[in-house]
Amino acid sequence: MGMARETTRETGWRESITVGFQVFPSDGGEEFGAVRDVCPGGRDELLVYIENAGEQCIPLSAIVDVHDEKVIVDVDRLAPAVRASVQHAHDAEAPGL
Repeated sequence: MGMARETTRETGWRESITVGFQVFPSDGGEEFGAVRDVCPGGRDELLVYIENAGEQCIPLSAIVDVHDEKVIVDVDRLAPAVRASVQHAHDAEAPGL
């Protein structure tokens, strides 16, 4: 039953997310990327441009909420390489700007 509920929730998110939505970590941190494609090739994931890392795939199962054109992601549910990209998304920014 838990699996069916997860699938229903993921289907709803897939239908409500559009290209251009901003992507944020669930811990309240700042935006780290933007949605480039929703379920490319029918896969249950988003193609997200992550600042300073380029395009990466985020599984729908990592999404915890979608509202106000924002996708909220549980970073702990991401693959280690994607998690590292998120953690370093703002490294190239000049302090104070």
